[in-house]
Amino acid sequence: MDKELIINSTSNEVKIALLENKRLVELHTETRNNNFAVGDIYLGKIKKIISGLNAAFIDVGYEKDAFLHYLDLGPQIRTYNKFTKERKNGQKVSVDTYNLQPNIEKAGKINQILNSGSDILVQIAKEPISNKGPRITTELSLPGRYLVLIPFSNKISISHKIKNLSEKSRLKKMADSLRPHNFGLIVRTVAEKKNFTDLKNDLDELVERWEQMLNGLSKSKAPQKVLGELDRSLTIIRDLLNSSFNSITVNDSTLYSEIRSYLSSIAPEQEKIVKLHKGKTDIFEGMGITKQIKSSFGQKVTLKSGAYLIIEATEAFHVIDVNSGYKADNDKNQEANALEANLELAEEVARQLRLRDLGGIIVIDFIDMHQGLNRRKLFDKLRDEMQNDSAKHTILPPSKFGLVQITRQRVRPETKVEITEKCPVCNGSGLVKPHTLLIDEIENTISFLVKEQNEKKIILYTSPFVEAYLNSGRKSIVKKWRRSLKSKIKLSSSENYHFLEYHIFNHEGEEITL
Repeated sequence: MDKELIINSTSNEVKIALLENKRLVELHTETRNNNFAVGDIYLGKIKKIISGLNAAFIDVGYEKDAFLHYLDLGPQIRTYNKFTKERKNGQKVSVDTYNLQPNIEKAGKINQILNSGSDILVQIAKEPISNKGPRITTELSLPGRYLVLIPFSNKISISHKIKNLSEKSRLKKMADSLRPHNFGLIVRTVAEKKNFTDLKNDLDELVERWEQMLNGLSKSKAPQKVLGELDRSLTIIRDLLNSSFNSITVNDSTLYSEIRSYLSSIAPEQEKIVKLHKGKTDIFEGMGITKQIKSSFGQKVTLKSGAYLIIEATEAFHVIDVNSGYKADNDKNQEANALEANLELAEEVARQLRLRDLGGIIVIDFIDMHQGLNRRKLFDKLRDEMQNDSAKHTILPPSKFGLVQITRQRVRPETKVEITEKCPVCNGSGLVKPHTLLIDEIENTISFLVKEQNEKKIILYTSPFVEAYLNSGRKSIVKKWRRSLKSKIKLSSSENYHFLEYHIFNHEGEEITL
């Protein structure tokens, strides 16, 4: 599978399009002032503890306090709190030599662990969505290219996407020999077949980042960001880059240099795939991304076959209605046609979930099928198509009514793109001027040009409808203008003009604008 990354950088935001086999599957937008991205680490202040919710609200500098549930504290929260307090006071304590506190109880009470007004080290787990503040955790993790470093842990985990048992065993042994004391490690999927040196270099960078954060902790005052995640473009490259990537195209020279520099450190053999877009046209427009965006967003998404989806959102969940449209084979029965349409649209459903980054509960109403075997084929197809989805998700088999329920992890706001454009006729008001006033407007303009600007030959272009009206009958309006103004007025039309659009040109073919 060929993968391409197209990055469109502007003064306000960076838009990142991921293509698989030339097809848009993910669209990410990062604003320049996004201070609450997933992975950012903050020194927060505990504002209030709600015993009934078994949760606390933490001030991290956002307009609404972040939410911290007891289950997101992590088993070593006592160690974190004690360690943070000592580092804040300037003590040079280190994780690898620190005495760990006993784990907290799984069913404990948050008011027995945290105190209002205290400082606490937290990490953004879910960005602010709608009217909610960020969701946070105190179980910190630092993701790298091949490894994820987890302070105050002794566990080693291997990505479940690595299926080869001997490879998992090899990586486990390497991670065990690399792991610093009191640090846990997660071995990521891209570490498959990598050598000891690759993992060691990645681990050294992560430990260095952790130490840099700790060194600045004594000067920090809550609420304050103490460690930021990489820019979204670099994060995507770090998390997704593999040998199937054949192109990364960016339109900004500074970002181009940053990406090349980053790739030279994590994957020098792929540095050459980064290209700088130098064309005058917009990078998304020139590479066909804009067209794919326009056709992929909106309430109705139609495929070339005529089958289509209706996608609607409620406060509680998303609903997707599957319709065959005019897609049907007369040589097949209803069951076979339903299966064919469902399988085709299952692929588009999986793409839409990634593209729009839909999260929470998603209910899909597929076309009814009566045979259990066909419902199983649909379930397998949907599961296969969602294998490339990095968000955690669970798919339930189709019910006898054709309903499929999916839960999908949501850590960022849903991607929304406004695909409608302001009407050039009504300018978005929904109202247009009377056609009779349009004729008066044209006549007044031509009269001014002839009498005041001394234009003796005028070419008037209008829409076909207005042209027909001006030319109709023996006493056509254009003939009347010619006689009264004693001027040569030529009338033409263009099918590209909207109903009330017109343009006036002089005898040299230059447009006259007033």
